[in-house]
This record gives sequence, structure tokens and C-alpha cells, in this order.
Amino acid sequence: MPRRRSPGPDRPPELALILAGRAFVRGRLQPVEIAIDDTGRIESVGKVRHGAPRRDVGEAVILPAATDLHVHFREPGGPDEVENLATGTLGAALGGVTLVGDMPNHPEPITDAERLREKARRVPGRAAVDVLLYANPLGSPDLESLARVAGGFKVFLSPTTGVPDVPDPSELPQLLARLAALDLPVAVHAEDPGHFAPAVDPRDPVDWNRCRPPAAELAAVERLLPAPPRLRLHVAHVTEAGVAEKLRAAGVSFEATPQHLLLSERSGTDARFKVNPPLRSDADRRALWELFARGGVPVLASDHAPHSRSAKELPFDRAPSGMPGVETMLPLMLARVRAGDLDLATLLAAACDRPARWLGQPLGRIAPGHRANLVIVDFRSHAPLSGRTLHAPAGWTAFEGWDAVRPRDLYRDGIRIVEDGEFVGAPRGEVVRPEFARSVDPPGA
Repeated sequence: MPRRRSPGPDRPPELALILAGRAFVRGRLQPVEIAIDDTGRIESVGKVRHGAPRRDVGEAVILPAATDLHVHFREPGGPDEVENLATGTLGAALGGVTLVGDMPNHPEPITDAERLREKARRVPGRAAVDVLLYANPLGSPDLESLARVAGGFKVFLSPTTGVPDVPDPSELPQLLARLAALDLPVAVHAEDPGHFAPAVDPRDPVDWNRCRPPAAELAAVERLLPAPPRLRLHVAHVTEAGVAEKLRAAGVSFEATPQHLLLSERSGTDARFKVNPPLRSDADRRALWELFARGGVPVLASDHAPHSRSAKELPFDRAPSGMPGVETMLPLMLARVRAGDLDLATLLAAACDRPARWLGQPLGRIAPGHRANLVIVDFRSHAPLSGRTLHAPAGWTAFEGWDAVRPRDLYRDGIRIVEDGEFVGAPRGEVVRPEFARSVDPPGA
């Protein structure tokens, strides 16, 4: 397997590969030839190129690879965890994702620089795709030192898996002001526990929606909106179209997940459908989907949270929240494109372009200067999802039987790492940080 050479002043980049076929360029599918240099960057996009081996994708199409802002790979974790960086990033690659943002809610929360460096040291030689590491600022005695290593911060406003403690409401403005000064992306789990209904004994997703109602999400967002304008704020897993419209009006970035776009509180009765925030009513789900399909949701993210089948078979009130999704996020949405329910441009903006821009990475578009992280998709090839055939060690999916268009091939920096749906690359993923980050302190040092 060839390796891309690092850019340097010793000699200019040389052409390494020409990828030919219909590609999504400048807002539409059109026949092009994509010239990729030996540093893994797109050198040009045009009609005819020469000077390097040429590979034609035939009847398939060339799309930018996806970026998933929101995954939980559970490493470092406890002995009961079924996922880690190696298996999680492999699932990402098979799902057409070449960059993931990994969250910090572990048994030992990532709240200091040394703990984050230790996590970063686990990436080289094990990760199939690139990883941006979030840190938890709550309880950190030195946010400035942590910011020199972190790729972003995650703030949890309510308890969730691995997060028992949350900031006091009176302390939130000061915390956000401190984070704003650090110039890193800040993702927020926005639920206000003051609006939870703990008296409800949850036995199914309908009860769970009553326990953590939409009012809790709205209240949390309203607490966030007075945040400093300089803060690079992003609200995770928005479930309500009204909340989404409020964030749009305020110019705040946010995401929706496939589960909240496609599933409702009545899609299933067991704990496989237990997530935080909960699945909402079908009317709420339809309103969020319609907004997404109109291009009103800036980012699609999976909130990949792998739990074992046995953990999800516990009584509903004791089972953990979350579902696996990094491997199925893009295939599910490509199937919606194939069905005519979603415009391809809308999907690629939300899954590829905007999340990469948010994380300050030259990804998500087929354009000169961008990394040649590309996914090859044949829309004629589709099949129902099955947990048994997914790579995820959890071995299940809440989307069992749903139609999916799986990526055929995946390129990272111009090197094919997935071929005919099988991983053929090497674990050469790296820890990345936003290009706009002020510090260059290497996370793995």
C-alpha cells in the first residue's frame, strides 16, 4: 500500500492519480477528471487530464467523503465497552466517513491535557480514519493548557451516559465566556434537567419522551443563546423544528441525527430506541425531516453510541441511552436520495461540507486544494440493513431492515482504503485539530 508523501519545500507535488467519472462538483453531478497529487490533495478538477494512472468509476458517482462531528468510541473505557477507536474508525470508513469528532464522556472524563494526550497516543497505528478529540471543560483547572491539545470542547448541560455532573446554571455564562476566548469549536448537549419529569417510571420510548420532554431542550437552548458572539457554538442532536428555527435565527450551528429524523417514539418499544434527547412524536419527527429536506439543518451527525446487545436488553429504565450509527448515517441518507425524498446537494452540504468547515478541515468538497477524501457510490446497489452484517461490534441497529446505499469505495488522501465494500487500507488515521486553532501543541506528544 503506497503512502502519500508529506508536503515540503524539497520538490513540488507530482500527479499520482486521475479519478474519472460523474462527480458532485459545483453543486451538481457532472463528468469530470479529478487529478490528485502525491501529497493527497486535489490538484485540479477538469474534463481531461494526463500524466498519471487513470481510474474510471463507471456508472458509479464520486462524492466527497463525510465528516461525523459526533461519535462516542468509548476509549479509554471500562471492561464492558464493546467499542474502541480501532473498531469505531473502521466502521466510519465503511460508512463513507473519513473524519470523526470523538466525545470525552468516558469513565475517567477527558478534563485535563495529559489525559487527552494519553487518548491521542492510542490513535496512531489503530485508527482507520482521522480523529478530532473533544475535551470536557467542566472541572478543568487549566482550560488554556487543555485547549492547546484539544480539537474542541463538549459541554453537557444534563446528565447522560458517563456524565453524572453538569455545570450549575449560574456558572454557565462564565464558562462560555472562558471557552469563547479559546477559539475552539464548542458542542453542547442541550437539555435542561430542571424540566425533566423524574417521577415518570419509563418503560418505553414514549415514557422516555415524557421524562425528558421537548421543553427541556428549548429551555437549554434559551440559556445558551446569550453566549458571547465570538463563541464557536454548536448545539448537538436537535430534535425539534421549533428549536432548530430559533438557532437558525440566532446564527448558531446545530446538528440533527438520523434517529431523530427517521425514527419516532413509536418506532419501537424496547431500549434499542432509548436515546438522549429522546425520540419525539411522529409529528415532531416529520417537522424536523421537512426542515432538513429543505436545507434548514446545517449539519448531519450520527451521535454514534455503541452499547452491547445485552446492555440494551436490560429493563428500559436501567438500559443505557444511545445507538450505533457512524457506519449507517450516510448509507441511510443516500437511500433517501435514491428514493427521491432528499436532494443530493442538501445531503452533501450537511454531511460533508459544513461539518468539515466547522472543524476547520480542508475536506467535504471536490475542489482544488482540498484533501482527496472521496467516496464512490453506485445508486443502483442498495440493500436492507442488518445488524449481523454491520462491522459495529454492538451487533445491532435500530434501523434493521431499512434500505441503505452503502459506499463501494473510499479514498483517504487519494489512496483507496475501502474497495467493493471491504476495508483494504492500513490504520493510518491521525489526530487532527482545526486549522484555525491558535496552538500547534501536538496532541500525541
